[in-house]
Amino acid sequence: MSTISPFHIAIPVHNLEECRTFYRDIINCEEGRSSAHWVDFNLFGHQLVIHYQPKSEEKLHTNAVDGKSVPVPHYGVVLPWQAFEAFSKSLKSKGVQFIIEPYIRFKGQTGEQATMFFLDPAGNALEFKAFKDINQLFAK
Repeated sequence: MSTISPFHIAIPVHNLEECRTFYRDIINCEEGRSSAHWVDFNLFGHQLVIHYQPKSEEKLHTNAVDGKSVPVPHYGVVLPWQAFEAFSKSLKSKGVQFIIEPYIRFKGQTGEQATMFFLDPAGNALEFKAFKDINQLFAK
């Protein structure tokens, strides 16, 4: 695979300080620039920005994938296999409540991957995953 350019994603949060603590202390993102209304983070080499937005009453939507209710929308990072294992153990040790516990999806098939889903304090859904063979990231 070629070198990946960092992506930029900006997400709404209704409690800037609570989410700042979550991304810094639970997800272990390095904090960058900030203002009274937003905070930049280094999310595994990508730029994540949390922006204050008043709380929404919109309910989380899900789609069925592999017999599980996958939240939509969601975002995250594809990690190396060993990094995924270490990260999932770290999240468990910090008491993160999973929507979908870490597990292996499509075991023995094309696209075999480890995946997990959880919410940040503002209700944004995150998915982190790792492919057994990263060359199958876009395999059909």
